[in-house]
Amino acid sequence: MANPRRSFGNLNPSSPSVRIIDSFDQTHSPHQQHRADLISFFSKLGILLKKPLAFPILLFIFVILTWISLRFKQSSSHITVHTNTRQSYFTKDRDADANLVRFSTVKFPSKIFKDERGWIFNPLTIALEAGISGGAQSCVSSHLGEIRPGGVRGNHRHHTCNETFVFWGADTLFRLENQNAQGKGYSEIFIGADEVAVAASPVGTAHALINVDSSARRTFLFGCQDSVVNYSTPTTDFKTWDDI
Repeated sequence: MANPRRSFGNLNPSSPSVRIIDSFDQTHSPHQQHRADLISFFSKLGILLKKPLAFPILLFIFVILTWISLRFKQSSSHITVHTNTRQSYFTKDRDADANLVRFSTVKFPSKIFKDERGWIFNPLTIALEAGISGGAQSCVSSHLGEIRPGGVRGNHRHHTCNETFVFWGADTLFRLENQNAQGKGYSEIFIGADEVAVAASPVGTAHALINVDSSARRTFLFGCQDSVVNYSTPTTDFKTWDDI
């Protein structure tokens, strides 16, 4: 009688059944593979921490991550502050009440922003085209400067010249004497950091610019007068307003 037991010793290793068994034995589940990767990672980390240079490297990584975090928080706060500043200084005065016209420095193309190089224009020409009256007829005298946060330029009244201004770069208030403005005697306009403004102050009209920016940006100012102002003579009234 033949032996019913089968011998497995003569199985061919290249047979399909053997290959399936081998493949099953060598394949790990995703959970096991993840666990093995974690063990390998912590093992390498332990070896790294035992080296003399481990502490300086970890300190450097910590400093970089801290710097990135602070920069992100600072950028977020600047966005919030800029929005709050715009809302805090929002007025009902119209640009025309302050003899002013504004342009965006980010919208392209526009009347002043015609190609990728940036904005550029003639302030006297564009003031006339915008219907702004009383500005300088020519640039006999001109000045270029900046206003740091919290700083004020102007707050005076010229009796011998008309003046045209261009200002940009930061959140800025422009105030112009206006006897038609009820209760105040002036019109006040907020200009954002993403705008450039052209304004005119006719002879005998007080004006002031105030940098109200909360993000340490500077207001840049170009002024053009159609006559030379001698500040040592009594042709200019200073400190027109006491609240700025």
